[in-house]
Amino acid sequence: MVALARKTLIREWPRFFPAIMAIGFAGLLLFAQAALVLGIFGSAAVYIEESAGDLWAGYPGTQSVNLGRSISNDVALLLRSSPAVAQVEPMLWLDSDWRSATSQGSASISVIGINAESQGLLFQKLLLPAVRAALLQPAAVIVDRADLDQLGVKLGDSAWIDRHRVHVVATVNGLRALGGVNVLASLSTLRWLADNPDETHRSTYFVARLYHRDRLAATLRQLRGRTTFGPYALWSASDFSRRSQLFWLLDTGAGVAVAFLAVIVFLVGAIISSQSLMAVIIASSREYATLNALGAGRSALRWLVFEQAIWIGGLGLVLATSMSLILLPLAGAHDVPIAMNAPVALTCALLVLLLSLVSGFFAMRGLLRAEPALLLR
Repeated sequence: MVALARKTLIREWPRFFPAIMAIGFAGLLLFAQAALVLGIFGSAAVYIEESAGDLWAGYPGTQSVNLGRSISNDVALLLRSSPAVAQVEPMLWLDSDWRSATSQGSASISVIGINAESQGLLFQKLLLPAVRAALLQPAAVIVDRADLDQLGVKLGDSAWIDRHRVHVVATVNGLRALGGVNVLASLSTLRWLADNPDETHRSTYFVARLYHRDRLAATLRQLRGRTTFGPYALWSASDFSRRSQLFWLLDTGAGVAVAFLAVIVFLVGAIISSQSLMAVIIASSREYATLNALGAGRSALRWLVFEQAIWIGGLGLVLATSMSLILLPLAGAHDVPIAMNAPVALTCALLVLLLSLVSGFFAMRGLLRAEPALLLR
């Protein structure tokens, strides 16, 4: 039956082409949706993923990195007290308003103060040394290239954060995140923007790098639970990144919407492809009736339909993968937040194959018309 299913697909390919296209486009939607989910919700942790820190210290109960609260600078002393810690630096967060000379209103932004020296941990993977050096200039800021239009500026322009004038000294790709526009500044510039003496005594986070990452778990156990340094919590970079992404995916209700859309895509793909496959079976009912008359039982005919569905699913998966490899990088080049990894891609591939099998199951209803008596008409 496997050979017959394959030969039928080759000889009657125009009949099966709509089903292959239906599976292929349903697969493309699954791949695209998964890439968007990973890209959009992964951007919630861009501050962590693009930095070189091994552990983060923040306020207890912080659900996402963009929801941080100030902690005492004494926590930096706690981190430095560990012989496993090689470097500690603060991260300051300031929610402000942005106004440019060309904009008629203001835009809400998040200003992130980082160590702009060449050895700085924060955004070390994103910022080239020359770009970091540009932040050392007074009142210098960096924005994402995709946010220039929203902010109403271009490279080299001046703007106002609250009532302070700043200069856009560089732009980068990959700074965008959930929750608003990010603007990078040096620690001294952010404290000047905050215009609050208390900012010199508190920080939003402390990021630490260890001499040896294999000592991360032991270092966390050693440093947790000391109450003399004020309220604080410690997370590994990977745990804090996962915590931030899961908050946006699950706690905000967005995950329910994503799951609902995935179910809709799966059902629509199954209905369209099953109808296409059933139309092929009905059009070939005399051929199936002949096989039944020659001794092929119902179970054998069902397996034939399943084998055709598997071939259709495989061809549809090839089509979906090919289109994804073309369209997803194209979307990324136009600043669409997308990402993909091997486990998610494999899951999408398995769903495409499952979609074809479900389509084959529904299409079996067409075999009811493949009675041997049909040959007498």
